[in-house]
Amino acid sequence: MKKRTLAAAGLAMIMAVSLAGCSTTVSVPDTVKVENVGDSSDGKITMDSSETVKIVPDMAKIVFAVRSEAKAADECQQKNTESLNSLTEYLKGQGIDEKSITTSGYYLNPRYDWSSNTRKLIGYEMQTEVTVSDVAVDQVGTLLSNGVGNGANEIYSVSYYSSGYDDAYAEALKKAVDLARTKAEALAEASGRTLGYVVSIEEYSDSQYGRYVDGGVNLKKESAVMEAAGAEDTAADMNVMPGEMEVSANIKIVFSMGD
Repeated sequence: MKKRTLAAAGLAMIMAVSLAGCSTTVSVPDTVKVENVGDSSDGKITMDSSETVKIVPDMAKIVFAVRSEAKAADECQQKNTESLNSLTEYLKGQGIDEKSITTSGYYLNPRYDWSSNTRKLIGYEMQTEVTVSDVAVDQVGTLLSNGVGNGANEIYSVSYYSSGYDDAYAEALKKAVDLARTKAEALAEASGRTLGYVVSIEEYSDSQYGRYVDGGVNLKKESAVMEAAGAEDTAADMNVMPGEMEVSANIKIVFSMGD
């Protein structure tokens, strides 16, 4: 049997024709590698493939901050604890499970007046971060508004995610395999071969960062905007629209080729 070869010009023409008939949303693999090994049927096609599935987030994570100031350290800590308890009780009263409320980022620092080139202790400040997870999207606006009015001074962030992320990722993996197979079949046929079985398949690491979409919220109760409009009103007026999030899967797959 004569050794089969695939001319670079012919491959470029075939890919151009096959892509012209596809939707413009179909991604092109970064790498296409075609191998013929001697006169045997051990030829292989290696392809990188990726696909994306869009889903609508249905859950959110909110990070509040509780900050207090006082002249004495113990007084500052007491004020912070009272505000923290107020926020926690409000959240639980809204049906938030206690397991979904975590506190972190504690600090208690002295405050100094550095005027006149001297250091004068004028008090203390304390801050505690409160992270609220597993919040239904339709609750976000209410919690932002009333959380600021019930002990929180700042809204550090709001991020959205979907409870159906794993299912969407599995769907993206399947689509990536189907896309790779479709293109590999076209390449094998163009080279006078038939596409065989899957020799190997590799999933590139699933980035957990992709599970979350930043809501772009960061407000301080002391800011000029919140003071002018009222902290609670400003939070209530925020447009809570998570939009869509993209779940992507990337694979490398190797097919055998037969005669």
